[in-house]
Amino acid sequence: MSIFGNIMGKIFGHKSAAPAPAPAPEPAPAEAAAAPAPAPAPVPEPAAQVDVGAVLSEMAEMKGGGGNYQTSIVDLLKLLDLDSGLDARKELAEELNVHAGEHGSAEQNIALHKAVMAKLAENGGVVPDSLRNA
Repeated sequence: MSIFGNIMGKIFGHKSAAPAPAPAPEPAPAEAAAAPAPAPAPVPEPAAQVDVGAVLSEMAEMKGGGGNYQTSIVDLLKLLDLDSGLDARKELAEELNVHAGEHGSAEQNIALHKAVMAKLAENGGVVPDSLRNA
């Protein structure tokens, strides 16, 4: 699995990110079953959105802080229990097509963090401005 895929899996698969279960439809009374009602038009279900800020905040709280995950790609990866080493960040940069600065530089790390947050938002994550504009 890709590094970004692992990031998504950790955030979107977190227990607090699970969408609320839909209520089960109530069975129709027996007398209503005798006269079939017209079938309602299908309503598309909205995509389950995950509050990325809330999930990361909860994870950080569970781990006693989480470092500076709001702005640091290294701390974000550590918070998610993923490899934060240079090789992993190089791979992530290639996946997300981030070519800002030298590998491992502050410039690239900042660009990586922003790219990860943008990509999470593209995939259904609700990312607060405080994480997007880090």
